[in-house]
Amino acid sequence: MEEKEIIAYKDKSGQIIDTQTAEQTGCNDCEPIYFDNSPEALEVIRHSTAHLMAQAIKQLYPEAKFFVGPVVDEGFYYDFRVDEKIGDSDLKKIEKKMQELAKKKQPIERYCIPKEEAKKKFADDDLKQEVMKRITDDELCIYRQGDFEDLCRGPHVPNTKFLRNFKLTRVAGAYLGGDENKEMLTRIYGIAFADKESLKNYLKMIEEAKKRDHRKLGSELGLFMFDDEAGAGLPFWLPKGARLRAKIEQLLWKAHRKRGYEPVRGPEILKADMWRTSGHYACYGENMYLTEIDGQEYGIKPMNCIGHILIYKHDMHSYRELPLKYFEYGVVHRHEKSGVLHGLLRVREFTQDDAHIFCTPEQIKSVVIDVLEFVDRVMKIFGFEYEMEISTRPEKAIGEKEIWDTATTALKEALDENGFEYGIDEGGGAFYGPKIDIKITDALKRKWQCGTIQVDFNLPERFELEYVDENNERSRPVMIHRAILGSFERFIAILTEHFAGEFPIFIAPTQVIFVPIASEHTAYAKELAGSLMEYDIDCDIDDRNESLAKRVRMAEKQKVPMIAIIGDEEVKSRKVAVRDRRVRKQYDLDAEEFIKLIKEKTSEVRI
Repeated sequence: MEEKEIIAYKDKSGQIIDTQTAEQTGCNDCEPIYFDNSPEALEVIRHSTAHLMAQAIKQLYPEAKFFVGPVVDEGFYYDFRVDEKIGDSDLKKIEKKMQELAKKKQPIERYCIPKEEAKKKFADDDLKQEVMKRITDDELCIYRQGDFEDLCRGPHVPNTKFLRNFKLTRVAGAYLGGDENKEMLTRIYGIAFADKESLKNYLKMIEEAKKRDHRKLGSELGLFMFDDEAGAGLPFWLPKGARLRAKIEQLLWKAHRKRGYEPVRGPEILKADMWRTSGHYACYGENMYLTEIDGQEYGIKPMNCIGHILIYKHDMHSYRELPLKYFEYGVVHRHEKSGVLHGLLRVREFTQDDAHIFCTPEQIKSVVIDVLEFVDRVMKIFGFEYEMEISTRPEKAIGEKEIWDTATTALKEALDENGFEYGIDEGGGAFYGPKIDIKITDALKRKWQCGTIQVDFNLPERFELEYVDENNERSRPVMIHRAILGSFERFIAILTEHFAGEFPIFIAPTQVIFVPIASEHTAYAKELAGSLMEYDIDCDIDDRNESLAKRVRMAEKQKVPMIAIIGDEEVKSRKVAVRDRRVRKQYDLDAEEFIKLIKEKTSEVRI
């Protein structure tokens, strides 16, 4: 197999088409896509591997019926119905059958038929009928390889010989079409690459990711918990997790105040009419929790913006006050489907580091640049690289297209004039305005969407916000929605996996643990711990009736940055024997030097 073999093409519009389609349509100016690990090639390879998996499943389980099998960020999956239960232990059997089929080097053929003919062709397949209900095209395409065929718009590789480097990763359940009221189908996820080495490296990363899983570490380190009896997707912060979170909150609080943000706080429940005015009720209502009080409908807030709007509207403002910056650690609730809940990364209650900036249209660029400087500083102290993406008007949106165009242009100009690189996510904006999404890269090179900056002309219009301009006339402000971390829950999940639980000392839940060798050494440990607590440094003392070696091992398992061992010599000379886990060194220090060192290590970070 030649390294530079063509597996697909990209046409003038940027759409990827397979070689068969290119031949049928005479795509003269198309750009070739070669068999490699480029994003375009991987999309075609993974889409095709999904069909190879379905073909293998059909041979192993002849009664299987298939729904959809798309490419997703983490590879591909296929949803299907099968009579017997399939678990992770069955994946190797399916993989083996896939390899057998790939070795046959079967050509992958595409043909299209009228939708009505397709309905008759698959008359006995209720899942295919469900798929066709979701397609508005009058003509449907089918891809065939060997004895397997399925409805699909493609694109696919020309031959199964290209599909050799894959791995099925897990089995899950998925509601038909994502509807909780419909049947649960079996879903199998997989990954595929153009070469063995890339697959091998990916699988290594997956193994490392399992070790770093924030749910596993969160339990081992005593950071947070969930309780099914209390409700799914509702996190409880344990003492150590609450310490970690409080440190991040305090760091950001000072940074906000230094940058001229004013703290505010709004209620967590408002009359439904407020959400109707804002457009949340119509565009986001399915994700809200609604209730009735005194015969009136109320909505628990899924976002903080209305509270800040009403606070702004409470007083009349002059152009001299703008930009006016409000910030709040706002608790919000969103009705996420149970199937998408995932530790702290996807929950039903979370706290945003939310801010709303009210400014004049002329101030948009400078405000956006100020926010980006803030973002850059925050990301650097945690060691994150990041990239930006402008998300444009979604299908479900409020406001005129001209207003959206103005807001989107303002974001692009702010980035362009300051030399920032960015991508475009067409249709990915919030329903009330375009946005810049901040995507960070962690230690395993995974990308996570965190912060966001959104320019909004619509809500100020809907709530009739005003300020007095330099001509003493009433004008409409622009509202900029802004979160840097996104939410504390999600950001802490990412931090936990990024650092594998080895948090930097300035945010570590326990920054120092004292291990007195015997009971007579505990008083000195308490004295030192008390001195450190004066500087808001969190310390623990492990004076349990266990061996010294076991207690030190426990401190290391808890990933505490500084372990201070105290025995006769330390008490006598007022010293501590320090084990610094971050630099992997051991040394002795006078008590005063030790306290000074910890103070410096925990206070050297400023945003």
